[in-house]
Parts: sequence; structure tokens; C-alpha cells
Amino acid sequence: MTTLPPAGSGVAPSGRPIRVAVVGLGWAGREIWLPRLAAHPAFEVTALVDPQPAVRDTARAAHAVPFAYADVDDLPAGAADLVVVAVPNHLHAAVAARLLRRGVPVFLEKPVCLSSAEAELLADAERAGGAVLLAGSAARWRADVRALADAAAELGPIRHVDVAWVRARGVPDAGGWFTRRDLSGGGALVDLGWHLLDTVLPLLGPATRITHAVGSVSADFVNDTAAHAVWRDPAGSAAAAGALRGDGSVGGSRGDVEDTARGFLLTADGASVAVHACWASHEALDRTTITVQGVAGTATLRCTFGFSPNREPTPVLTRTRDGETVALPLPAEPIGTEYDRQLDALPGLLTAPASRGAAVAEAHRTIDIIERIYRTARPTEPEREHALAGQRDR
Repeated sequence: MTTLPPAGSGVAPSGRPIRVAVVGLGWAGREIWLPRLAAHPAFEVTALVDPQPAVRDTARAAHAVPFAYADVDDLPAGAADLVVVAVPNHLHAAVAARLLRRGVPVFLEKPVCLSSAEAELLADAERAGGAVLLAGSAARWRADVRALADAAAELGPIRHVDVAWVRARGVPDAGGWFTRRDLSGGGALVDLGWHLLDTVLPLLGPATRITHAVGSVSADFVNDTAAHAVWRDPAGSAAAAGALRGDGSVGGSRGDVEDTARGFLLTADGASVAVHACWASHEALDRTTITVQGVAGTATLRCTFGFSPNREPTPVLTRTRDGETVALPLPAEPIGTEYDRQLDALPGLLTAPASRGAAVAEAHRTIDIIERIYRTARPTEPEREHALAGQRDR
């Protein structure tokens, strides 16, 4: 099994902390990246950028950040060695491209882009400014996913991968930008599916070509208040979406994205992949399941990606050969450790020549698959009768 270093142990190659600006203080910027960057010895948060004064002031005071700005263009030249971009989805590529063209390295939250055209925009900006683009890809930094990859490598040629992330009740920030297609680019496929593809594609190999991608989507739960992710703060993202539109309000808007997506992929060498991304369902727990079927056996990981407290209690990895199933060892790790590990790797990635263009190429591959699934899908209108109406709260 691949040995991962303990999280939080990284240091900048130069010996001094890397100066970081965080752009976007919605849930991901505020709850995932800012606290971890502030606590990490390799980084020093020097600036915050967000259009909402109250949000900026609260975050600045909580983490003793010296400067805060309303717009990324207000960020002075030379103020940061790296900018973490965690704005709403529809702004990802545009904001990152503006920074890259200024020669500022960028770490961009997923989804890196919402279209192949945006992937090309980022590639052009990276080349023009000479700065590197790095991308959020937390799932592959999980210890259990690394262990699954090691187990899969011993199964011979891969014939099929089945990957699913199904939440019981987890529609994020309903009524905010997450459930508006013009602001999010899509629903569960863009949100959860990006993580799933980011996990599966490396298992197939970097040179594997996806020849076919088809799928279906549905929206039975997206406007059901009983299906909302109560463990997140919907008010924060709703206010952010209102600020972005300039009207300050999002109340009462109905979501127009899918809460469930299913895709089926075929590779040039005959392997297949089934993808199931689901924000809400009739399941009891939020669960992520990855099964890799190879010539020499099958490996299955059962866990829960993300931060939901309604999760599988312990990840379980098993291998099946010749009718015998055995459990493989997995290290225990706190929820969110994969994000700390990704920060540990950032200093080295910033200076590695191989990093240039790598994130854009991976993002282009991922968004191409997502675009193809959406093109073949036949969206259904949300049911008038709430799918979870009258059910008990979990």
C-alpha cells in the first residue's frame, strides 16, 4: 500500500511560508481552505477577496489576515505567491484566467471549468502569463483511495469500474447558486461527479481514451426542503449569489439542475465505467462506493467522500478472488485529511516543471466527459409532489 506522509507536515521549498490570497469566501473558501491555510506552516494568508464586506471582515478578524479586497483586480501586484480561487462555479475560469495572465499562480477549486471552451481559456492564460494553474482534486489524496489504487494495480487489466456517491439528503445550498444552472453549470454531476471522475480516471491510466459517454439525469429532490444539506450553511451561499447578481436576494428561486446523474463510459481498449452521482435519495446514509473489476479479481471501497456527518462510520476496502473476499488494511484518518495532504503537496507542485499544463489537461478530459453525458441526458422536471415530503428528518 502506498505510504502517505502525515498531513500538515509540508514546508515551502524556499524555507519561508508561501504568501497566499484566498478569493471567494463561500462555504469552500471559508470552511475548507482558509482555516487549513492559516494553520499550515508552509503558508501565510496575506489577503482575502470577497464582494461582501461583512464576510471579508469576519474572516479577516478570525484568521488575522492583514488585507482584504472586494475584487480580484484590487489585489496588488506581488501581494501573493499563490491565489486560491473558491468563487462560485461560473466565475472559476474567468477569475483564474485574469490572475494567470498577470503571472500569478492559481490553485483553483473544482470544477476547474464548466466547458471545453473554458478549459481552452485557462490553457491560453497559463501560457500567456507563464504562471502555473493547480487544481483541487481532494479525493485522490484520501488514504483509502490510494489503498484502492494499489489493490487495483494487482488485478491485471481493468475491465469495469463502478463508482457512486449517493447522499441521503444533501442538496447543497438550495435556493442559492448551487441549484441554478447559470451559476453552477450543473447539479450533482458537476459537483459530486467531478470528484468521482477525478478518482476513476487515474485508475484507468493517463493515456486511456474515453470513446463513448452517455447518461441520464433527474431532479426529483432538488426543490424538496427535506432533501437539503442541513450540515452546510445555506444562508452564506444564498447571500453570495445575491451579491453576484447585484440584487441581494435569491429567496424563492427554484433549482433547475439535476440532483441525480448516471453515466456510462467506454474506453478505447474496451473497459467500461458506470458513474452515479446523487445529491439526495431514499438511502439512510451518505455513501461512496468504488468497485474495480479486473482480470485477476475485484476490489471494492465503501466510504463517504466529503464532510457530511451522515456517513459510513469506517471506510472498508475488500478484495475478491476465486470466490474469497478478504478485508485489506486501511489507516484511520480524520474527515478532511485529504485537503491537508493536498496543501502539503502544493509547494512542490508550484515549482515542478511537470505541473505546467497538467491541471488544464486533466480538467479538459473531465469536462469533456461531463459535457457528453449532459448532451445525451434527458432532464426531467422536478415532481410537484416532494419526493421526501412527510419523511422524518435524519
